[in-house]
Amino acid sequence: MKDLFRKDILAWALYDWANSAYATVAVAVFFPLMFSNYWFAGSENSTTPLGIANSVTSMLIVLLAPVLGAIADRGGMKKRFLLVFAVIGVVFVSSLIFIEQGDWILALSVYALAGVGFSGANIFYDALLVDISPRKKLDIVSAFGFASGYLGGGLALVIAIVLTSFPQFFGFGSAQQAMLASFVVVALWWALFSIPLLMHVRESRIHREVSFGQAVTEGVEQLLATFREVRRLKIVWLFLLAYWFYIDGVFTIIRMAMDYGVRLEFDQMSLIKAFLIVQFIGFPAAVVYGKLGERLGAKTGIMIAIAAYIGVTIYGYSMANVMEFYVLAIVVGLVQGGIQSLSRSFYARIIPASKSAEFFGFYNIMGKFAAILGPLLVAVVSGISGDPRLALLSIIVLFAIGGVILSFVNEPEAGSIEARTD
Repeated sequence: MKDLFRKDILAWALYDWANSAYATVAVAVFFPLMFSNYWFAGSENSTTPLGIANSVTSMLIVLLAPVLGAIADRGGMKKRFLLVFAVIGVVFVSSLIFIEQGDWILALSVYALAGVGFSGANIFYDALLVDISPRKKLDIVSAFGFASGYLGGGLALVIAIVLTSFPQFFGFGSAQQAMLASFVVVALWWALFSIPLLMHVRESRIHREVSFGQAVTEGVEQLLATFREVRRLKIVWLFLLAYWFYIDGVFTIIRMAMDYGVRLEFDQMSLIKAFLIVQFIGFPAAVVYGKLGERLGAKTGIMIAIAAYIGVTIYGYSMANVMEFYVLAIVVGLVQGGIQSLSRSFYARIIPASKSAEFFGFYNIMGKFAAILGPLLVAVVSGISGDPRLALLSIIVLFAIGGVILSFVNEPEAGSIEARTD
C-alpha cells in the first residue's frame, strides 16, 4: 500500500478526484435535473433527447480516440493531449451557467462538447497508468484512482448540494440559479486538482523525439498497424468485445439513473442523496475491489460485478419507492468502481506498454461506442413504449452478452509474455 503514496501515483489519482466532479455533479445529477425541469421543462419525455445527446458525445470520441492515441504515443504527448481536452471540458461545463431557460438544444450541445473534453482527456489519463505503476500493482493502483474519484466527486457533490439547499445564503435568488452556479464549481474543481498530474507525472521516454506533424503521420500509420495487431491478439480482442457490452450497461445506468428517478416522480433531494450514497460507498469499495482483483483475479471480480448489475436492473424494473432506490444505490456503489478499475488494470496488463495510449484509444472506443448504443437503446425503448421501467430493463441484455463473452477470455498472469501475444 505504501506504493500508493508515491508523489506521481498520488498526482495521477488526483486527476480522477478532479474530473469526477464533472461525472458526478454534472453528468449523473444536476444536468439531468436541470434538463428535465429547466431547459426541457413542460415535456413528459426528457429521456429520449438526453439519451441521444449522450450517444452523440460518445460518437465524437469514437472518431477521435484511436488517432489521438496513436499520435500521443509517437510524440510522447499524453500529458499535452490530456491538458487540451481537460481545458475543453472545463470551458464548456462552466458555459452551462449562461444558457437560458427553455434553450434545450443549446444546453444539449454545450453538454455534449463538455463530454468530449471529459472523455478525450480520460484516454490519456488511462494510458498514463502504465507509466506510473509497476505491472504487479496495476489492479490496486487503478482501483486507487477510481476510489479517489468517488471521494472527490462525492465531496464536490456535497458542496453543490449545500449551494442549492441554501441558495439565499450564498447570494442566489433560487435553487435553480445555485444549480447553474454548481457547473462553475465543477469547472474550478476540475481545473485545480488537475495541476498535480501536470507537474509530477512523467511519461516513459520514447525512443526518439518527433515533431507534431511527423507524429501525426506516423501515428496514423501506426494506428492501422495497431488495429491489425489488436485483431491478432486474441485475448485483447475478446476482452474488448466483452467490455464493449458490459461497460455499456454501466455507463448507461450512470447517465440515465437520475432521469429514471425523475420520471418515476421521486423527490429531487432524495435522488441526490442516493447519488451521495453511491459516491461514499464507492470510495472504500473500489479499493477493496482492487485487493479482490489481486487475490481472486480481475476476471472473477468483473464477473461478480456483472451479476450484481443484472440483479440491479431486474430489481429496478419493479422499484416503487425511494427506499428501494437507496438499496440500488448501495449495491451500485459496491461494484461500480470495481468493474471499471479491474477492467482498466486487466487491459493494461495484456497490452504492449510502449503503445499504451494507442491501445487505450481502442479501449475507450469500445467503451464510448458502447455508450452510443446503451443510451440510444433506452431512448428508443422509452420513445416507443413510453415506459421508463421497460427502458431500464432493456439494459440487461448488454450485461448478459458481455458476461458470456468474458467467460471465454483466459486471464493471464501479471507480466507474462504469453498474456501479450496469445
